[in-house]
Amino acid sequence: MTVRDKLYIGGAWVAPSDPNLRIDILSPHDQSLLGSAAQAAPADVDAAVAAARAAFDDGLWPRTSPEERQEIVRRYDALRAAHADEVARAISVENGSAGWFTKAGQPFLTRQVKAYLKAAEEFGWEEIIEPSDPSVSFDTIVRREAIGVVAAVIPWNSPFSAATAKLVPALLAGNTVVLKVSPENSLSMMLMADLWHEAGLPPGVLSILPADRETSEYLVSHPDVDKISFTGSTRAGRRIASIAGEHLKRVGLELGGKSAALILDDADLDAAVQGLRFGSLANNGEACILQSRILAPRSRYEEVVNAIKTMVESLKVGDPSAPDTFIGPMIRPDQQQRVIDYIHVGMAEGARLVTGGPQIPEGLEKGNYVTPTVFADVDNSMRIAQEEIFGPVLSVIAYDDEDDAVRIANDSAYGLSGGIWTSDPERALAVARRLRTGTVTLNGSPMSFDGPFGGYKASGIGREYGKVGLTGYVEHKTITRNR
Repeated sequence: MTVRDKLYIGGAWVAPSDPNLRIDILSPHDQSLLGSAAQAAPADVDAAVAAARAAFDDGLWPRTSPEERQEIVRRYDALRAAHADEVARAISVENGSAGWFTKAGQPFLTRQVKAYLKAAEEFGWEEIIEPSDPSVSFDTIVRREAIGVVAAVIPWNSPFSAATAKLVPALLAGNTVVLKVSPENSLSMMLMADLWHEAGLPPGVLSILPADRETSEYLVSHPDVDKISFTGSTRAGRRIASIAGEHLKRVGLELGGKSAALILDDADLDAAVQGLRFGSLANNGEACILQSRILAPRSRYEEVVNAIKTMVESLKVGDPSAPDTFIGPMIRPDQQQRVIDYIHVGMAEGARLVTGGPQIPEGLEKGNYVTPTVFADVDNSMRIAQEEIFGPVLSVIAYDDEDDAVRIANDSAYGLSGGIWTSDPERALAVARRLRTGTVTLNGSPMSFDGPFGGYKASGIGREYGKVGLTGYVEHKTITRNR
C-alpha cells in the first residue's frame, strides 16, 4: 500500500494544512485498498499560488533563457521514460485502464514533449517584423512573454497526458504553474511530482495538488492566477469560463466530445472495424476523443453492425493488469452506474441492443465493470447519440449518402474529433474538410502532436499541442522604436 501524506507545494514536499483531509484510493478492479493520500484545502492553494506568484514576479524562471527551460523539460521527459513501466502501472491500478493502453501511452508522452520542444526551438521569442509600409521610420519588435501564474486543472481519465499537455508549454514559456489533479489520481500524480522535482525545477515554479471540485474552484477564482487551463466536462468548462470572464483571466478549455466515425461505402470494413477497437474503445471508453457514433451506409448497414458486434464481443473485459485484457473497469462506482444508466436510456429510446447490456460481466461483480455495448437503429437525436457517455457504449447510425453522413456527423453540440474510413484518400480528405470538428483521422491514422488539438462548439476554447498550443501560454508585446 502506498501512502502519500504530504503535498508538493512550490517545489517542496510539505505537510497539508488539514492533516485530516485525506482519502483512501480504492482499486476499480476489486475495491481493495491501494493507498491513501493527503488532499489540498484552500489554505494549501493559497500557499501554492503565493509560491508561484513569488517565483514569477521575483524569481529566475521567467528570466532564464528558452534554451535553459527546454533543457529541464528534456530532463523531465528522460526521467519519465526511464520510469515508463512504473508510470504505466501506477495509472492502470488507479484508473482501471488496461495495461496495454497505459504502456502504449508512454511513447506518446515523449512525442507530446518533443513536439512542444520543437515548437519552442522555432518559436521566435523576440523578432523584428518587416514593415508593411517601407516609408515608416520605426522598427516593430514583437516579444512573446510568459503570462504569469497558470492554474491547470485536469481530469482523471488520462492524467499524465493531460498534465503534459499543459505543464510542458506553460513551463517552456516561463510561466509558473499550480496543477490541480483529481483525488483518484493522487498516487500517480505524486509520482509525476517526484520526476519534475528530480529534473531540477527552481523553487516555487510548480505545485501539484490533488483536491476536490470546491478547492478547484477556489484555485481558478484566485486573484493571483493569471491563466486557467482546464480539461474536463463541458458543464464544468462553462462554470470555469464564467469565472474567467468575471475576472478577465486568460482561459483555455478542452472539453467533451461525441465524435463520429464515418465508414464510407467503399471502406475496407475489416480495417475500419479493427481500427475502431482503438478509435472507439481505448481506455475503457473513458476518453473525450473517442468515436462513439459509428456512421454506416444503408447499403452496408447490417454488415457494419455485425462486424462491430463480432469485434466488441472478442474483447476481453477484466483485470487491467492481465496482459490479454482490452477493457478494464470504470474508475468509480458512480461512473459505472452512469454508463449503465445510459444503456437503460438507449433501450428505452428504442435503439436495438446488438450486444452487451446493463448487466455487470459475470465474475467481475466486485469491480466497477460495464459490459461493452453496441446499439443499432440509433437515431442521431437520441440521447445516446447526443450525450457523452464516457464508457464502452457505441451507437451505429445509418446514413443515405455522403452528404447525409456529413450532416449527421455535424449534428452535435460537440466538435472535438472524428474519423473517416474509405479506400479513396482524396475522398477522405474532401469529407474531412466538411466536418465541423477540431481533429479528423483518416483510415486510422494517429493523432498529431505537432498540429493543434482542441474542439469546435461545446468541445472547448483554444488549442493544445505544438506551436499553437505553446502560443496559448504567452502574451504578445509590441515594441516600436525609431530607426
